[in-house]
Amino acid sequence: MLRYPDLSKFDEAAAGEAEAGVFGLPFSADESSILLVSAPWEPTTSYGKGAARGPLAIRSASSQLDLFDADLAAHGLGSPWRFGIHMLESRETHRRWNDEASAGAARAFAATSREERAAALSEVNARSRQFDRSLQEQVSTLLGEGRGVGIVGGDHSVPLGPLRAFGEHFRDFGILHVDAHADLRQAYEGFEGSHASIMYNVLAEVPQVSSIVQMGIRDLCEEEHLRATSDPRVTMYLETTLRRRAMGGEHWTKIIADVVGRLPDKVYVSFDIDGLDPALCPGTGTPVPGGLSFHEAMELLLAVVRSGRTIIGFDLCEVAPSAAGEWDGNVGARILYRLCGGMLHGAGARDEGSRA
Repeated sequence: MLRYPDLSKFDEAAAGEAEAGVFGLPFSADESSILLVSAPWEPTTSYGKGAARGPLAIRSASSQLDLFDADLAAHGLGSPWRFGIHMLESRETHRRWNDEASAGAARAFAATSREERAAALSEVNARSRQFDRSLQEQVSTLLGEGRGVGIVGGDHSVPLGPLRAFGEHFRDFGILHVDAHADLRQAYEGFEGSHASIMYNVLAEVPQVSSIVQMGIRDLCEEEHLRATSDPRVTMYLETTLRRRAMGGEHWTKIIADVVGRLPDKVYVSFDIDGLDPALCPGTGTPVPGGLSFHEAMELLLAVVRSGRTIIGFDLCEVAPSAAGEWDGNVGARILYRLCGGMLHGAGARDEGSRA
């Protein structure tokens, strides 16, 4: 997986150039160890719109980051950028399908008859399946080439196709699912590929996923609670439970060690930005009071690295621009960089001269 780009093209100590690429890096796709697949998709968003603009918001804000990760440096990889990170341009067909499916979803919500709504839902569901297949093929091809792959959404329905692709290449892996919502609903509002159904669909369609560990859940329905408590593949950590443990005196490091300990050796991270305190992501489509602080989330991702587990892939979804300017993209970019660093560490990337 690891590639070694020409580092003379980039000055880490200077400001990155926004037009160069994600994190201001000038490296091409061929030079980069990690390829970020941009997936601007949000037809089934049920509250606030804007997630389709998330990849661009993250990329635009990312050039102002300082790219030394002091926490990862303690584990031998302070400069993940040196191994190349490149965000692929979104496909024109995906953008067009998003527009068409979003228009169909609007017709479904505005329908005045059962027949009209059914027709619109059928159209959206068919387009969603088409998008999933296309993204699955794209990601499968990249994985087959030995590339490191991360997905940048888009709403949280985006990872289904990619996770099917990971299932083609990895026989057993778990998902660390950071979210305000359980996403275990079946065909939410009639949309089979809903952002509220991603983990339900993964359990049904990706048998290689042996476990889903959900972190920080604080908004769910009875159906989802029943599924989480009855399916041995699902471990749900409600935020109320986590906070109660912390208020009782448990250190956060102990709590997240318990969370990570539920995961197998190979881990895919599915990170919905609304898992954070909404003050950190005011533009996200379905904000919920509470949530992880920025440092709690970063420490959670670091705990996966510290445990010796391997991050095989990830998605970052539901980042959306807001009136806060580049704030949402700024926070998203920092989470994204830690995800990239964690995956590179698992692939054996280390700083020159590191003994870690």
